Amino acid sequence: MMSSLTIIVATDKKNGIGIKNTLPWRLPEDLAHFKRTTSGHAIIMGRKTFESIGRVLPNRRNIVITRNPEWQHAGVESVSSLAAAQALVEQEHAYIIGGAEIYQQALGLADQLIVTEIEQEFACDAFFPEIAPQVWQEVKREPQHSETNQFNYAFVTYKRR
Repeated sequence: MMSSLTIIVATDKKNGIGIKNTLPWRLPEDLAHFKRTTSGHAIIMGRKTFESIGRVLPNRRNIVITRNPEWQHAGVESVSSLAAAQALVEQEHAYIIGGAEIYQQALGLADQLIVTEIEQEFACDAFFPEIAPQVWQEVKREPQHSETNQFNYAFVTYKRR
């Protein structure tokens, strides 16, 4: 079995995903969805994303991509590239969880996208690449409403055409 890569991301109306290395919104329902979806699987992220989370995510194989060969953290496998991360998860389903640079590199390799599309605009300095309809087909959409924030969002799954 070849590894299969799924990108999981939350975006605002303009594809914004973050500001100053943090999430621009607080959406507990999305964090719960993320946890349910990625639990028991490998998660691949850039070092800045790992540092913004601040800890190893439990019940997941944490793989961090960093250019610094000296960087290490207990409970984390560190690699120097997305290709090296892919080699580690050869036989399993892995999730790419950010950030912007890693998403950009992974978009050509992933076979599925799970996107939380937030129907709101936030101040962002990091963005998710455009999802090209000729490459990606929407296969599932679950509309949601956040009582906490009073905005609508949807869990949307795309498969590579």
